[in-house]
Amino acid sequence: MIRTILVDDEHLVRSGLRMILDSAGDIEVVGEGTDGADAVRLAAELAPDIVLLDIRMPGVDGLTAATELAAMADPPKVVLLTTFDQDEYVHRALRAGAVGFLLKDTPPRDLIAAVRTIDGGNAMLAPSVTKRMLEHFSAPAAPAAGASSAEQRLAVLSDRERDVLVAIARGMSNAEAGRELDMREATVKAHVSRILAKLEMTNRVQAAILAHDAGWA
Repeated sequence: MIRTILVDDEHLVRSGLRMILDSAGDIEVVGEGTDGADAVRLAAELAPDIVLLDIRMPGVDGLTAATELAAMADPPKVVLLTTFDQDEYVHRALRAGAVGFLLKDTPPRDLIAAVRTIDGGNAMLAPSVTKRMLEHFSAPAAPAAGASSAEQRLAVLSDRERDVLVAIARGMSNAEAGRELDMREATVKAHVSRILAKLEMTNRVQAAILAHDAGWA
């Protein structure tokens, strides 16, 4: 079972999400909270696999909580939910350590699929967010001031790790990267773990952003 915590200040939203997730059969909602402080407390008490977290909440907001959750010794995977898909929130969420960013109007089937995908170790962005980010990264632009800094950080990677990171930055899952690079999915997963360890990062989305910053993808 995929152990999940729901955190949103609106009871109706939590009820709706619980109903959707409970219908999946392999997802269990083990706790609910109303703000970011609840998210951190419940994660420490219940050790969930995934925390679905609203961004805008009174008290401690979702972005602050995501940062605190990422700093835990055994952090859960954080998925941020919002009615807004503004770039500011997306970038801040990913840099805070979140591995997913979904809109609250995500269809039930897609929400369940997203939770399963994230539990499997892959990142997940709402389709509208993914499309806009890809357009942003593929748009012609002058070399960024931070490109050389990003390249310096990435210099610790081996050639094969670089290949895997480029595939990740292109939005591929481990299985897709394996087919692209002619290696087993388990091997790709091992490379991803080493990449994150070398870069001192908590998730693959942060590594992908760094690859984009360096102009690798």
